[in-house]
Amino acid sequence: MPLHRAMKAVIRAGTRAGRGVQGVDAPGPAKGRHDTFCLVHNSLLHHPDAALSSDARSADSVRSFLKRSKKGRFNEEEVAQKEAEQAQKLAEEKALAEAITVGARCEVRMAGQPLKRGTVMYVGLAEFKPGYWIGIKYDEPLGKHDGSVNGQRYFECQPKYGAFVKPQHITVGDFPEEDYGLEDEM
Repeated sequence: MPLHRAMKAVIRAGTRAGRGVQGVDAPGPAKGRHDTFCLVHNSLLHHPDAALSSDARSADSVRSFLKRSKKGRFNEEEVAQKEAEQAQKLAEEKALAEAITVGARCEVRMAGQPLKRGTVMYVGLAEFKPGYWIGIKYDEPLGKHDGSVNGQRYFECQPKYGAFVKPQHITVGDFPEEDYGLEDEM
């Protein structure tokens, strides 16, 4: 359903339920594009003119609309498809992660970032985000942390030398550690 039709449904539902409705233009992701957001003021629910019961209000809610239209999380086929895709992605990540061993030298290649070399320090699932992650101790201070994320320690390294990367960005091989002269400066 196009955005303008969905907004009209929200506005109709909001005005029938005695809610104040206000449209706001905000800059969109594309340059020069504006998206209109609909704000439904719940503070007007108890307006004297709003004589609708709570059952009538809930029947015209956005959630009810999504349920009736089988959109978003209420579309069982779409949810099942997304779960299957996530399971397949996790299986692929697991296969890639199992081929990487702790202590191996590696290169990290990510789009828009320079090539980084380091040592694999951790392989497995992590608490901070779903999926398999590879903990890397970089040769240079190009990382984000010291091997711990959100208070959970996964490996030890100097501050700004550690990072977690998805397995598809890792190439394991005989990559010698380069001397950048960083140890002499400390």
